[in-house]
Amino acid sequence: MSLGQQLAPHLPFLRRYGRALTGSQSEGDRYVRAALEAIVAAPEEFPRDVDPRLGLYRTFQAIWSSTHPAEDAAREEASGDQEAIARARLARIAPLSRQALLLTAMEGFTNEDTAYLIDTSEEEVESLVAEALREIEAQTRSRVMIIEDEPLIAMDLETIVRDLGHDVTGVAVTRDEAVALAMEDRPGLVLADIQLADDSSGIDAVKDILAEFNVPVIFITAFPERLLTGERPEPTFLITKPFQRSTVKAAISQALFFDQSTVPTI
Repeated sequence: MSLGQQLAPHLPFLRRYGRALTGSQSEGDRYVRAALEAIVAAPEEFPRDVDPRLGLYRTFQAIWSSTHPAEDAAREEASGDQEAIARARLARIAPLSRQALLLTAMEGFTNEDTAYLIDTSEEEVESLVAEALREIEAQTRSRVMIIEDEPLIAMDLETIVRDLGHDVTGVAVTRDEAVALAMEDRPGLVLADIQLADDSSGIDAVKDILAEFNVPVIFITAFPERLLTGERPEPTFLITKPFQRSTVKAAISQALFFDQSTVPTI
């Protein structure tokens, strides 16, 4: 099997990681393309002593670490541009902390694998994850709407949201309910399942809501690769079912980082 064939199944998930890390479809995909170009240009340098997925993420990490700007954070935040604000916020947290959180909580890597990916120890990974959660939770507070037709999952999501210090505006189980609830009480974040109770679509509900006002959205699906096809539109934030509570917490924290309404007054 060629290297390309070995890496292909992992690309949708690397794209998810890149987008979560940058908060942008275009920016996340740009880093993924850069990693793939580096592999094509020097295939002999690709790590062959580890699982292909680890090698792929390791290459991505090298690209990110070498190009991610950390300076001028204050100036960027003062500019008022949404992506500049996000970069400024992210710069307040050590990049390794942010990466450790997403690699473990969202991408499902073990502490051992994460330590390999970011060149540190397993003990340091634990410390970095705890640090990132403290910093992120201290900077983001919002009101969250949940679109989910499974009562137990909805209750679990509501508990997670409240544990993070956010309020829940309500739970909708159909497209029409979701739109009505959003119009009645505008949320600062939406958690949306894909398949809803009346066979309507959470994607359609989100499109209707976004036609009225901008709000960050996290989609919840058992098949994230089906939403990362390379066609537009695609979601920036995805949670895979069945999910871990830590995954939801990481995704919520990252999504709110890129919401201008939660930026503190300067």
